[in-house]
Amino acid sequence: MEPAERGAAMAPGCPGGPWAVGEETAILHGGFLLAARLLQPRPLRELRKADWPRAGLPITDALREIGERCPSPLGLWKKEAVAIVWAKILLPAPPAAAPEWGWKDDGFFSVGAMIPDVNHTALFELVKALGAPRLFVQLLLALPPDVCRGQLESLVEYISSETSPSDIRFFLDVWWEVMKHREGEEDATVSAFGALIHQHGAESSPEDGLQPPKRFKGDPGNAPAAPGLPMVLLEGLKQIRGSIAQPRLRCYALANLAELLCLAAGLGPGHSPLPITEHLAKLSAIVSLWGSDTDCQYHPCALGEKVKEAERSVSLLSGTKPSREELFGGLDLLFSLLQDWGEELQHALRGSEELCFESYRLLDTLTTLGKNLDFLLETGDLGEGETRVGLELTQLTKDFLRDTSAVLKDLDTSLVSSVAMAIIAQRLDRHVDTCSVFASEKTWAFSKAWVECLVKNKALFQTPELVLELLETLVNFAVSHHDKEAQELQVQVMEAVVDCYTELSLSDKNKVISGVLASWGGPGLSQVVREGFQEDLNVTFNQITKSVSDEGLSRAVTSMARLTLLSPEATVKQVCHLAVANLGAHQFLAQILCSFPALNFLESHEDADRPRSLVVRCLEEAAWGKLSTAREEEQFLQFLAFLMQPGSATPLVSPAEVTKTFVLPYLKSDSPEIELSLQILSKVLGIPSCSEEHWIKSCHPFPLLLSLCKLLDGYTKYWHQPKEQLFPSLETKDLILDILCRLCELVGPETVPSSELWVQSLAWLHRKVASLDWTVGLRLKKLYGDHFKNEVPATLFEICRLPEDEWTSQSWPAYGPGSGLLAWMECCCVSPALRDTMLELLTLNVDNPEEVNLFSKGFLVALIQVLPWCSHGEWKRLAAVLEQLLQRQVLHVPYTLEYVQHMPLLNLRPFACHLQLSVLFLRGFQLLCSSSCSAWLPPEAWLHVVQLYCSSLTDLLASVKAAAGASPQPCAQEVSFVCIQVFCHLLHVAAMLPAEGCGEPLLVLALEVLSQYEVASKADVSPCSALRRANEGHFLESITDNVGHEELRSTLLQKLSKLGARSEH
Repeated sequence: MEPAERGAAMAPGCPGGPWAVGEETAILHGGFLLAARLLQPRPLRELRKADWPRAGLPITDALREIGERCPSPLGLWKKEAVAIVWAKILLPAPPAAAPEWGWKDDGFFSVGAMIPDVNHTALFELVKALGAPRLFVQLLLALPPDVCRGQLESLVEYISSETSPSDIRFFLDVWWEVMKHREGEEDATVSAFGALIHQHGAESSPEDGLQPPKRFKGDPGNAPAAPGLPMVLLEGLKQIRGSIAQPRLRCYALANLAELLCLAAGLGPGHSPLPITEHLAKLSAIVSLWGSDTDCQYHPCALGEKVKEAERSVSLLSGTKPSREELFGGLDLLFSLLQDWGEELQHALRGSEELCFESYRLLDTLTTLGKNLDFLLETGDLGEGETRVGLELTQLTKDFLRDTSAVLKDLDTSLVSSVAMAIIAQRLDRHVDTCSVFASEKTWAFSKAWVECLVKNKALFQTPELVLELLETLVNFAVSHHDKEAQELQVQVMEAVVDCYTELSLSDKNKVISGVLASWGGPGLSQVVREGFQEDLNVTFNQITKSVSDEGLSRAVTSMARLTLLSPEATVKQVCHLAVANLGAHQFLAQILCSFPALNFLESHEDADRPRSLVVRCLEEAAWGKLSTAREEEQFLQFLAFLMQPGSATPLVSPAEVTKTFVLPYLKSDSPEIELSLQILSKVLGIPSCSEEHWIKSCHPFPLLLSLCKLLDGYTKYWHQPKEQLFPSLETKDLILDILCRLCELVGPETVPSSELWVQSLAWLHRKVASLDWTVGLRLKKLYGDHFKNEVPATLFEICRLPEDEWTSQSWPAYGPGSGLLAWMECCCVSPALRDTMLELLTLNVDNPEEVNLFSKGFLVALIQVLPWCSHGEWKRLAAVLEQLLQRQVLHVPYTLEYVQHMPLLNLRPFACHLQLSVLFLRGFQLLCSSSCSAWLPPEAWLHVVQLYCSSLTDLLASVKAAAGASPQPCAQEVSFVCIQVFCHLLHVAAMLPAEGCGEPLLVLALEVLSQYEVASKADVSPCSALRRANEGHFLESITDNVGHEELRSTLLQKLSKLGARSEH
């Protein structure tokens, strides 16, 4: 058989298992044959202890030869040899017919037939010669319970006769291994041995009268419950106590006994592992003891083997636990032995220069037992005799330890770091806890062994806690070590830690980032990561912004996770910059950023004006103030909105922090950022509060309201502001009005600490607003409630029936006699609700022609006074007032025929208001453009007025279209007529405007009117429609020819010519 084949024959799990016949069994067979020859005329089954030195020599020589010629891992051949011999003892002799069936059905038959009948003497001496108590115990505990106990009793009986020091050592080693044994560690040989015995059952051989023959069944389910092994061990110790003379063996025996008793249920508060630092110190002490003790069996072992064995020694998980009866029997025995041996052992321990493992175990175990006894005496339900035994032993133990335990304080723990690394490398029991100590113990860190251990075992450090501990150790080292070698080690460690971090889940990565921010703030690990980071940052984000897609999101998050670990602040700033600078990338980058809720981190600093949110500060420093285009501002706004409301993710910035940073400092009319700040404020007000207390409470709501009111007040002087002075546009006025309205709804008594303070705050605001334009106060009515009346010019009372319990008059110089309609119209602009109230309370005697006539003229004058200062929203509200007054026929607007060639025999009643409204606008412009008013507005104001006019005419055209669609009769001719009239009025207005630059909106509107006219004229299917279209075309061209604006005239004539051409076809 070749060496490879021999290894396979004996390898665990091979088809033949330990019962395979091979060279090893042949050598073992030869050894037993020689032993049998030496023992003649007696057979081997009658071997006695005294015969072993002579008859056992061939057997031990055979085992030595097997070890030399057929090496196997972990001394497997020893275990197989013992298993074969033990099975030979336990299994009954085969029947006469065995040769016919044994080869087929019994795997043990062949190898068993090669070994002569032997007894327990051969087994026990063989195990002693091999120095293998552990494998003996592994095989012992694989037996059925009753057989196991019987075999242990055989061992006790054997060593109790002609007891030698080697017998004592062997018995104590077996005891110790029984306690250290762990279920589930059986290999193939042990499993095969246990299965064989369970399968066949056994009949013990008569051997020197040591035990009577007995039969047992291998089925453990049917086996009688055997008494526990602890009783057998205690009995064995009683049998040999008189033979134990050496102090070392006495310590060993007492330690075993005390440790066994510590395992008893009810003795002590239950098993709780030592703190890991104590555990490592204990292992280090044991390994040091073995290293200095040349008599110890573990002395020649490598460090890894020593650590592995030391951990088995201190982490007893044995299922062999004494019963209550065995516990108190054992306590009684321990008391007796301590009485007999205690004084001598104390002298020996005090006099010895070096502590051995056995004496260390004794002192350590007695200390634990003493604590457990105290617990038992306090909590146990003990009888009088049991209490006496406990008290006496407790006192005796304390006396013994008082004079000897001091030696434990001088134990060598210098190997702790090496022990920890060995535990990690071998994945021993408490390697997880050890990893934590390894990562955080700065005195071990950055030795070559430490770095090597980390790199090789980095898979064990893939938890957020360990990554953080390693980072803290790394930073601590980097701060104090700057030489080249140290920096090279830092790079190695950093790479390993980043590898561990990369393998974490996203939620665990966030835990690490949170820890980094908590420890080092925004800069993160920048003091460690210096070279190459900025380049890495640029390259990574260059790739990210090129892969804007759902598929690229997970890759981008992974890439950013690494950068965020190294420098959160620099990474977030880069995201903020790119979100503004890269077209269309802002939402993708916001999604990436929101994958890291850990970045929702509040910094602590003394400057109260600085934002506390890391992300907000990065936004402020990297993007705010650097927005140069409207597109960048829009992307910034959308990016910020996503960070506040990222859907299912955690918001990274709070509305309150955003308001304090980007709104409150910039709510001044001359601030360049005012319009963007107002847009931001509008966004944040739309975000619901996450708590009962609204976030607006922390943003100084009353000063905020006052700032908005002051902005509104500034619009009353809008067209008379110096050109160089910054002020938000009139388009922004509607935004301010909307924000103010929403704030008035949000700010309530609950936003201040007490009702008294609420009243004081309202009074403060009312007092401040009193110096502003009177319409500002009306916009705060929702906030004021019943605390304050509406303050309006006294002239308003002249045209309205205002209830005095809600309204109060004030005399202001700007509102003299005849200004009531002006004040009324300004009230209509405030809100739809107030507009409806004004319409309802308006007093006008329609039966008095003079009063109606004066009202209509005064209305036109007031209209042109209000118009230029209206925002688009206000103008829409006011336009609705015009429509209602016209529909109620309260406002007298006579329709002249200046642009009518012939009497139109049409039904224009459905379109009467449209025509009147167009004429009203024309009359207004005639007044506004008259010599008395033309210099009233600056040139830039005319464009705004024209835009409002155009927006109203656009609404008017839509209304005409809707009215035509709702008409039960065809009305194409009527619509055509209305469009022609509106077109003429529009060109009339264009001709009167004193300022240039207003042509574009008028041109767009004029083209829209012509398009609607074209649709209506085509819909006319009357017999004379062609002639009518031709006449109307000539009329429109003649009107257009008179327009002075060259571009407007030429474009409209071109459009009219196309209309004419299409109508001919």
